[in-house]
Amino acid sequence: MILEATRPGTNHENGPEFNPWLAAEARFNQAATLLGMDDGLQKVLRTPTMEITVHIPIQLDDGRLEVFTGYRVQHSLARGPAKGGIRFAPDVSIDEVRALASWMTWKCAVVNIPFGGGKGGVICDPALLSQNELERITRRYTAELIDFIGPERDVPAPDMNTNEQTMAWIMDTYSMHKRTTVTAVVTGKPLNLGGSRGRPAATGRGCLFVTLQALRKFGIAPADAKVVVQGMGNVGGNAARLMAEAGLKIISVIEYDGALYNANGIDTVAVQKFRAETGSIVGFPRAEPIDKHQAMYLPCDVFVPAARENVIHSANAHLLNAKIICEGANGPTTAAADKVLEEKGIFVIPDILANAGGVTVSYFEWVQDRQGYFWNEQLVNERLEEIMVNSFQDVVQYGEKHKVHNRTAAYMLALDRVAFAIKLRGIYA
Repeated sequence: MILEATRPGTNHENGPEFNPWLAAEARFNQAATLLGMDDGLQKVLRTPTMEITVHIPIQLDDGRLEVFTGYRVQHSLARGPAKGGIRFAPDVSIDEVRALASWMTWKCAVVNIPFGGGKGGVICDPALLSQNELERITRRYTAELIDFIGPERDVPAPDMNTNEQTMAWIMDTYSMHKRTTVTAVVTGKPLNLGGSRGRPAATGRGCLFVTLQALRKFGIAPADAKVVVQGMGNVGGNAARLMAEAGLKIISVIEYDGALYNANGIDTVAVQKFRAETGSIVGFPRAEPIDKHQAMYLPCDVFVPAARENVIHSANAHLLNAKIICEGANGPTTAAADKVLEEKGIFVIPDILANAGGVTVSYFEWVQDRQGYFWNEQLVNERLEEIMVNSFQDVVQYGEKHKVHNRTAAYMLALDRVAFAIKLRGIYA
């Protein structure tokens, strides 16, 4: 096990604009400067509390031994335990995990829940691994982190290519080491193991709630709103479905292998069913195929990027024709693109607000596990709506007060709240 304490590097194969840590740092610097924050406090806020690298030896199904590399970054514990997902992907990097951990700190602060930020990942390709191999990787990764996670220290959750089953393995491994069942060590678990009702759709539902607030601000009736959704996974798929149920018209959906368009609205439930049966949205009979890049630039009221990082950047931001962008994904817009969107007058609901529905209901799950008392789905959704609407208003009002756009306002609000907690606690020495 290696505990890394070095400052994040600046090299990235796609150039500095696409380095997630540098993007997070640029926005941090801007917000801290506008707040007039002193250099010492800035250093405390921008530096991760702990970065852990683990090397995971696994015997594959064919008998070969392989070693996988995993990370866990705890960015801040000032307001509570670290909170953040674990992703399995071949392109996981320490820069990406650092950036995502810091975003979780600001995200939890924006919606004012008592967590700090954390993130984890394992460099692997789940498509090439069996279920048994994935279980071995998950359990060994958990065992290596056993002294660094827990209900009051660091609470992981699912992320890219991980799911309820992954969380069940983590919970079981942790519980076996602790010799007692500890359901609150992770969130995003199956209902029968302490999961929360409403959790699977929570991020998409949060996107719906803040989008409805933005439409109201612009005087656009939901029935008149045209929406383009990029990404039909958990976040984008649920956001599209829930927006359609609320009366918004989904005119285009975009996936990695193609896109669909229907000016009269797309049946998103039928698209998801078609995708589940065929493995792709391509060929869906009740919509026209459209170039997946051009679909991003369709005239619309709302564009929901809910796929990967950096899909809106300095080379394409000027092509967007949306009134509102609701960032369902983490980091879909590069820092260099922010100014372009601002000049175009596009109202951006930033990721650390827009997709905070997931961590909010994860907080609800953690609370329910610790209480041993579980809520019905209506109560979960009502409390989620209350937090998302209040947080939207907090960010917009903060932006109007300080005359900054929403992303900067969200960062300023988050930094202010975390800094306030640090000042109250003081620096232990």
